[in-house]
Amino acid sequence: MGVTLIRPGAMTLAEWRAIYRGGGCALDPAALPLVARAAETVAAIVARGEPVYGINTGFGRLARVRIAPGDLTTLQRNLVLSHAAGVGEPMPVLVARLMMALKLASLGQGASGVRPATLTFLEAMLDRGLTPVVPCQGSVGASGDLAPLAHMTAAMLGVGRIWVEGRIRPAGEALAVAGLEPLTLGPKEGLALLNGTQFSTAYALAGLFETELVFRSALVGGALATDAARGSDAPFDERIHRLRRHPGQARVAAALRGLMAGSSIRSSHLTHDDRVQDPYCLRCQPQVMGAVLDLLGHAAGTLETEANGVSDNPLIFPETGEALSGGNFHAEPVAFAADQIAIGLCEIGSLAERRIALLVDPTFSGLPAFLTSRSGLNCGFMNPHVTAAALVAENRTRAVPASVDSIPTSANQEDHVSMAAHAARRLPEMAGNAAAIVAIELLAAAQGCDFLAPLTSSPRLERVRSLIRGVVPPLGDDRYLHPDIEAAIRLVLSGTVIDAAGAELIPTLAGDGP
Repeated sequence: MGVTLIRPGAMTLAEWRAIYRGGGCALDPAALPLVARAAETVAAIVARGEPVYGINTGFGRLARVRIAPGDLTTLQRNLVLSHAAGVGEPMPVLVARLMMALKLASLGQGASGVRPATLTFLEAMLDRGLTPVVPCQGSVGASGDLAPLAHMTAAMLGVGRIWVEGRIRPAGEALAVAGLEPLTLGPKEGLALLNGTQFSTAYALAGLFETELVFRSALVGGALATDAARGSDAPFDERIHRLRRHPGQARVAAALRGLMAGSSIRSSHLTHDDRVQDPYCLRCQPQVMGAVLDLLGHAAGTLETEANGVSDNPLIFPETGEALSGGNFHAEPVAFAADQIAIGLCEIGSLAERRIALLVDPTFSGLPAFLTSRSGLNCGFMNPHVTAAALVAENRTRAVPASVDSIPTSANQEDHVSMAAHAARRLPEMAGNAAAIVAIELLAAAQGCDFLAPLTSSPRLERVRSLIRGVVPPLGDDRYLHPDIEAAIRLVLSGTVIDAAGAELIPTLAGDGP
């Protein structure tokens, strides 16, 4: 992968996706003069001696406590160490690196008062593969993601632990090996690094990008399952969706039409088929998945805006020499977006599970019971469906909106919080659950089509079937199914299902696809 140039305030979703997928990144040098001006403004404020929150005062409820000039460096270090109080498993490295890149972009807008050298240090850590070990629990999504970002910052000070080449090492040791001296914070720098929504936003973006893969693969699975069930493509007719006017619905219908075009299975039952209408899980795919696409598109827009914003406090305005206190650290937009993504993931999995249920039931599908030719002796796809149902149920419980919750903190100074961190942190695992459901559907649909031979599906869907059969043979007598499902999950998460079907046909969340 190439190196993405971080242009503060002007990044696209595609660029954040590239960084999340493991690409390198570097700060646009054009940002540094603005950063330097803001740092000079902070120095002028310190010289004047006027009380400014976070520069020469305590924090939170302790904001009325004035700090002596000789203690300002200690103040920032104490802030970082005291707030590095997270618990739980470490953030995945790719998500943590995305968080660091988001922080770099925010600080690079010259409104936080940090020195250019501090940004250069953070950039050097990214460049040299140094990723702080950040416990994933401890943020309520307001006053910034304080605990996670404190762990990130502590590593810059040589405290805590750092991932290096797949190993965890003491932070000071890792920095030394990489040729970096631990950072000494200037006035306001600790607060600038801790304040912000970058932890929540990184997780929400990671969830969005994983959901994008699952959503697009689910359209392929839905088309293949429709053919396996000998369903009709008439509900995907463009005229129907033009009247409804929802753009996502029309885009999904177009994709399903394209995926099924040229299917000899479909041609075989265009006439003399006494079924008037298919079940909703087949017939209403454009309406359900189109609504999901529109919902996810809205969330994507919110997160793109957030990633390009500054969520620090107080903010520095060099043109007037002011430091203004506000509440940009409140992550309510991220919490709402994360809740939307969670709801979308539930519906992707729920609809796919209904199609699996249809395929294993001979009453509806006309296929052998549980997709096995010797049912009774063999259970076939009986329990893969149970697994899919279990994952749907799990995702439903996880999708309870987090943004409607709040709990006061900091002795009631911070009395309303967003819970964005919790809302976003669940998304990658929910996407993994949905990916497994879609993978099971793809296996079931491929198996269903096997029973319809010598009829074949469309050229696009036959390429998908060949891809699946390249790693999972048809199911004859019962066998150990776990490796089959894991192999299918890898096909979903790698994007190869989408590529086999034709990526150009399948909508993307950013609105830059068909």
